[in-house]
Amino acid sequence: MESIADRRARLESRHPTWEPTTLDGFLDRCADEFGDRPLVLTDDVTLTYADVARESRRLADGLVALGVRPGDRVGMVMANHAEFAAVKFAIARAGAAAIPFNFLYRAAELAYVLRQSRCEVLVTMTGFGDLDYPAMLDEIAPGWDAGPVAELPDLRAVVQLPTERPARAGVRTVEDLAVLGDGSPGGTEAVERRPHDPGDILYTSGTTGSPKGVTVTHDAVLRTGYASALTRAFEDGRRVLFSLPCYHMFGYVEGLLAAMTVGGAIVPRLQFSPGDYFAGIERHRATEILCVPTMTVALLEHPDRRTRDLSSVVALLSGAAPGPVWLWEKVISELGITEITTGYGMTECGGAMTMSLPEDDLERHSATVGRVKMAGVAGIPERDGDLCVYGTSDPLTGERLPDDVEGELVSRGPTHMLGYWEKPEETAATLRDGWVHSGDLGRIRADGYLQITGRSKELYKSGGELVMPKEIEELLTGLAGISQAYAVGVPDDRWGEVGCVWVVPEPGATVTPDDVLAVCREKLARFKVPKHALLTTADRLPTTPTGKVQKFRLAARAVEVLGGGR
Repeated sequence: MESIADRRARLESRHPTWEPTTLDGFLDRCADEFGDRPLVLTDDVTLTYADVARESRRLADGLVALGVRPGDRVGMVMANHAEFAAVKFAIARAGAAAIPFNFLYRAAELAYVLRQSRCEVLVTMTGFGDLDYPAMLDEIAPGWDAGPVAELPDLRAVVQLPTERPARAGVRTVEDLAVLGDGSPGGTEAVERRPHDPGDILYTSGTTGSPKGVTVTHDAVLRTGYASALTRAFEDGRRVLFSLPCYHMFGYVEGLLAAMTVGGAIVPRLQFSPGDYFAGIERHRATEILCVPTMTVALLEHPDRRTRDLSSVVALLSGAAPGPVWLWEKVISELGITEITTGYGMTECGGAMTMSLPEDDLERHSATVGRVKMAGVAGIPERDGDLCVYGTSDPLTGERLPDDVEGELVSRGPTHMLGYWEKPEETAATLRDGWVHSGDLGRIRADGYLQITGRSKELYKSGGELVMPKEIEELLTGLAGISQAYAVGVPDDRWGEVGCVWVVPEPGATVTPDDVLAVCREKLARFKVPKHALLTTADRLPTTPTGKVQKFRLAARAVEVLGGGR
């Protein structure tokens, strides 16, 4: 097997210059070079690069025949089905921006993003688990299946992908859309598509409030995908298995787009289960898996790791939260994975902007979130090809700080968002003078690696003093019997805000709120000591689909339990 350095050199030699293109243009380039290779591998179907390019043209011509024009928005409610790729690239080919919605949204959440995005066409599954999307649309906008209605005045057409439930009679399916394109071939030939136009509107996962539509260009996500392949040192034909959804940057950029840069394939799974991951690795000879730490722990605890042939998988990319050294030691010893990479970023920056390197020692994987991705020709020339630039600033004043001083992490670069869709005030608050303000607290070490120390948006003031939740959380999770801890600010009549810490005890452990508060009083300055401690279980923690705990929901739940300001 080639060395990591040799793999990077080979990838760079294939891309001597960066030529901006659109997403569909990128697919066509790949299809010209890798036409007969598999791009999408599922248990039911294998789609080659040529297959996906051909189908994307049919679907794009169908969209144009439906009236989709450059600058329009086409929503997608679609899990990791084989059809996702062709639909996604078809939207780009039609000159529209794709909006891949969270397919786990309930009716009220789906209604919000449909209205806020003002999408003109929606491509949706008919069902996923207990979710019935046509029924949801009936609730949101009665009469949607007969044409535009007042509740969703911008929505001109709905296209169904029959999954688990029958298609609604009288409403086009994805295959109907392709047939419509067959009757209007070449409809996209006159459509103007430019690399720096919006290609995606990706809704944030909502860790701090209502989802916001992050608008990013075709070129931005393609640069990020290439940088990821270079940083992770992809060999030719890498196969990436993941269940993380493609409406999120993780599956979409780190999986699909990154794999395409080397003529590789994706092995998308509809939902996570350790047994299914192992079966997929064995059947499709996956070489890399995408996980968050909780998924990795589940893989290590599952007995199938001993009975399945996992010899093909050599790499793991982890995101969402840091993992301890012991976890990576077990990944190496029990799964045979030798190349671990951890990443950090946010949708507003174009996905993961920093990564540890597969050749790094385990301390760097655990104590940091990596260094800025190496992007070569896709990066910033004056920064030796780094994908972006990071700095720190004072979270209250915005004043720039030295790298080794803790502050709010800010970044700029060619992959960063254009702004939030139709939210100018939120855009102005986050994107200032070309720098995206992350809301994350951290520092940049002397070796260039970033460390995350907390969330500035989670800071709260108690009696005029600023409290950092992470300090409380690290104290408590270091104690025997406590598995997880999350500190939030809640209203208080006297102090304005006070701390409330949610604690998840370890299985079988006896922990009381009084015990928790007693430790805090002993170890913390008085103003940092939470006023309240509440117990919960891991399965009751509100999380995003990528495993991040939604603290704003924990704060709201605390207010309900405690009865408001106290």
